[in-house]
Amino acid sequence: MPPPPLLKLAAVTQRYDAVAGGDGLLVLDRVALEVASGESLAIVGPSGSGKSTLLQIIGTLDRPTSGAVTLAGQDLSRLDERQLATVRNQQLGFVFQAHYLLPQCTVLENVLVPTIVCADADRRARAPDRAARLLARVGLGERTSHHPGQLSGGERQRVAVVRALINQPQLLLADEPTGALDHASAQALGQLLVDLNREEGVTLIVVTHALELARRMRRVMELRDGRLLAQER
Repeated sequence: MPPPPLLKLAAVTQRYDAVAGGDGLLVLDRVALEVASGESLAIVGPSGSGKSTLLQIIGTLDRPTSGAVTLAGQDLSRLDERQLATVRNQQLGFVFQAHYLLPQCTVLENVLVPTIVCADADRRARAPDRAARLLARVGLGERTSHHPGQLSGGERQRVAVVRALINQPQLLLADEPTGALDHASAQALGQLLVDLNREEGVTLIVVTHALELARRMRRVMELRDGRLLAQER
């Protein structure tokens, strides 16, 4: 019998009420999804199809109108906001199109920000060594004392990836991670995400318009008319 999925979505629906009444806007329509531990998945679809909304629900940044999201066997709908914050800090990592690095902090300081509120004392103690190892792995071992303004766009996004991985999350969520990069930097970051998915054993879900990035993932699904559909490779 195969192991249970790391992530499971059952009939996840998101509807935004219309200001003047009516049925409102149906963004997600009974979305079902299972993602195995260690898998890589790309979710594609046109602008406005609800890709980012779906990722925000998976990442506990938003709650669905109805349906259930289960992460590592835990029903996220049963958790309060404090418990969800712990899930985001310890089990999830986020990479966005904008890097959101703190300009006044060094590369190393930026990477270590998520560890400040980490409840695991051992993990906090190991974090500087892990940060140094990961920064060296992504080619930034000599840039730890630099500030974001001294880095290229691709380098800043690599710092954001390391920051997302610092607390050893089970699931890494990337929302258009290459959207602000030139082609060469986007290529390099896409390959880095694939490599880290394998090396770190972290499950990876990428929302992207870039089909070149999507095809690097083991599985590609398309969000269309609120439904998530498997896409032929």
